[in-house]
Amino acid sequence: MTAFKALSAAAVLGGGFLAMAGPASADHQVRGHHPHVQQTTTVVINVSCFRGPSSEVIWDRPNPQFVDSLVAAGYSFPEAHAIAERVCRDAASVNRPENAEATMYRIFAENPPRG
Repeated sequence: MTAFKALSAAAVLGGGFLAMAGPASADHQVRGHHPHVQQTTTVVINVSCFRGPSSEVIWDRPNPQFVDSLVAAGYSFPEAHAIAERVCRDAASVNRPENAEATMYRIFAENPPRG
C-alpha cells in the first residue's frame, strides 16, 4: 500500500468514526441540554404624575396608570407606590419630564422588579 492509499484509508476510517460521533452530539441536543439562550423581556412603565398648580411638589402624586404599570412590571403594590411617589415628588422633575424618566431608569436599574 502506498503512502497515499494508507492516508486515504485512515481518512475514510477517521471520517466514519466522526460520522458516528455526529448523531450522538445531535441526540444530546434532543434530550434538552441546549446551550443557554438569554431571553429579554420588554417592560413598559408609564411615568405619569399629577402636577399641582405650583412649582412646589406639595400636590404632586402618581397617577394610577403609573403605579399599575409598575405592578405589571413585577413590583409589589407597596414597592410600586413608593417608587411612583419618589419619581413624582422629585422637585428636579417639575416641568422636566426627562428628569422623571431618568429617575425611573435609575431606580429600575438599582432595584429591578423581583416578580
